[in-house]
Amino acid sequence: MAQRHALITGSSRGIGRGIALALAQSGVRVAGHYYQNETAAKQTLAEIRKRGSDGFTVQADVTRPEQITEMIRTVGREFGALDILVASARPEVPAFFQAPLDVTLAQWDTAFDSQAKAFLVAVREALPLMRAGGRILAMTYAEGSRTGGLQPWVGMGSAKAALESLVRYFAVAVARRGITVNAISPGWTEDSVLNTLPEQAQTLIRNWHERGWTPMGRLGTPQDIDNVATRLCAEQAGWITGQVIYADGGASLMNPEVPTEIQIGQPAPEEHPAPAASKQREFA
Repeated sequence: MAQRHALITGSSRGIGRGIALALAQSGVRVAGHYYQNETAAKQTLAEIRKRGSDGFTVQADVTRPEQITEMIRTVGREFGALDILVASARPEVPAFFQAPLDVTLAQWDTAFDSQAKAFLVAVREALPLMRAGGRILAMTYAEGSRTGGLQPWVGMGSAKAALESLVRYFAVAVARRGITVNAISPGWTEDSVLNTLPEQAQTLIRNWHERGWTPMGRLGTPQDIDNVATRLCAEQAGWITGQVIYADGGASLMNPEVPTEIQIGQPAPEEHPAPAASKQREFA
């Protein structure tokens, strides 16, 4: 993938940062987007250069379409072309994390503006810079798009559902140009939104997945997701488009109506007992 150019939103941290570094390792030049943390963005750029590639940082608030437009114009001026667009930016949890009976319209708008609307604008602005073989990726959370149990996720879950729908529509729209459009759905992943949740919530989630909700017995890492992203960006992935690719260690295969110990055929380790109902109610 040498001599290719990528724009990755939200690349100053977590999964976006990991994808930026993985692509740089393959020789891709990277425009690393950030919103507020310029220091982290510059650190990512320094790591990109350590891997033998180059790029630049670009600031934008992806909830504002005019800033997305200007960001991609900057990419056009700097690179002259764009081969890879990865939409990974997200707002901070307090900006959208509220149950459906309490979520404010501002929180709802933040979720949709940062996801579905931002993706719509970014793709339409980026396409004039893209050549045959272009790759467009969106980061989603498909479980949250089709379930309703994690109540405060309603804004983001609904926005991600709209984002996944856009992936399919865009995939058809640009297929004749040889450009693919896909989404990656990570399971719970370290160094991501998980780490912004209350400590009690993080502990419950980690223990639950280690006990077997993720059949591989652990949470994901940014590298797990990077491996999927780099393969979808490769030339050999040109026949895959309009798909939501689950990268969750098998967590989406589990049956929520059956205890994990029955599903995986192993007793629960004593060091990770099932959370007491009272504790679950307390957190809820």
